[in-house]
Amino acid sequence: MKAITRTILVLSLVSLLNDIASEMLLPIMPIYLKSIGFSVLYIGILEGLAEATSSLSKGYFGKISDKTSKRALFVKWGYALSAISKPMLVMFVNPIWVLFSRTLERLGKGIRTAPRDAILADESAHGDRGKVFGFHRAMDTVGAAIGPSIALLYLYFHHGEYKSLFYISFFPGIFVVLLTLRLKDKAKQVDAPKKDKIGFFSQFKYWKESTPAYKALVAGLLFFALFNSADAFLILKMKEAGMGDLRVIVIYIFYNLVFALSAFPIGIVGDKVGLKPMLLIGLVVFSVVYFGMAYTTTTIAYVVLFLLYGLYYACTDGISKAWISNVCDKKDVGVAVGVFSGLQSVCTLVASSLAGFVWYKFGSVYVFFIAGAAALLVVLYLLFSVSLSTLKKAS
Repeated sequence: MKAITRTILVLSLVSLLNDIASEMLLPIMPIYLKSIGFSVLYIGILEGLAEATSSLSKGYFGKISDKTSKRALFVKWGYALSAISKPMLVMFVNPIWVLFSRTLERLGKGIRTAPRDAILADESAHGDRGKVFGFHRAMDTVGAAIGPSIALLYLYFHHGEYKSLFYISFFPGIFVVLLTLRLKDKAKQVDAPKKDKIGFFSQFKYWKESTPAYKALVAGLLFFALFNSADAFLILKMKEAGMGDLRVIVIYIFYNLVFALSAFPIGIVGDKVGLKPMLLIGLVVFSVVYFGMAYTTTTIAYVVLFLLYGLYYACTDGISKAWISNVCDKKDVGVAVGVFSGLQSVCTLVASSLAGFVWYKFGSVYVFFIAGAAALLVVLYLLFSVSLSTLKKAS
């Protein structure tokens, strides 16, 4: 555990608490929105627009953190915005207000994501990044299991009373903000800051400067993201099959526990056997899950599929960021991860909006079948990409 420094531990605890707050709402979010009259199509557009806001800010704040070498400030503000936005979601039922509140929460994520991941990369050795990112994701996902558990317990005694949970989520958010105050940037010898301004879209100029391996990897991951809609659609699929709120939340908790328990060991294995094989395995598992989601209707089948879905996330989420940090210059980690995360969120906007439209017009089967097929295409692309095949084992 020498790779897990104090800063990495603090960031991981922050993510754990933040996910307690966020994930107690995630499984009930689409259910709550439907209860106040939102259609599946609008839910898809809402989630997509919120992710778009996150996307357009990730690379920008990542680039600023690279230029200034000040990452902790963005982490603090990002988590603070997310904390205050959650109770705002239920203050009014107006669609514009809901969109504003959800967007504010995603803006907080956009501000903090790239600087936080850059801190993780800065704190870890090249050969330990799978382990470090895996540990962070494991802690993050422990919170993602605790959060829905709180929601499950609350709804057991207060069936259908969703609004109170949004206010309850504010309390772990307060502890997140307090904990981030312990984060400090490492003292670095830097040149005098340049006076030229960083344009909001200048982040995307990094694409031209990036390595061929970065371009090849990110291109494949973004194509996959174009078909990987928000997890809200998985929850809506279970509701479509006639499952009750409590059963849906139990399965969602189970998925997060699988993710939490497997992310760290999979990160360790990824450092040993290579990040590429782990990512490819994860994408194949995703394909199996989505093909299964298209046709299954039984509770047992959903349990198995969500078990596999947890393994898919463990094989791809932290692993992809660790791989990206390995194929870019150390001084550009913030903008490299930020540009990827930003473009990924734009693709999620497209994917979620299209998924909502396809579901509305043709049915849920097509949403999941198309995504499963796209994942297999990405596996073939990453497997035979010339730029990626020349990388060393650690990548």
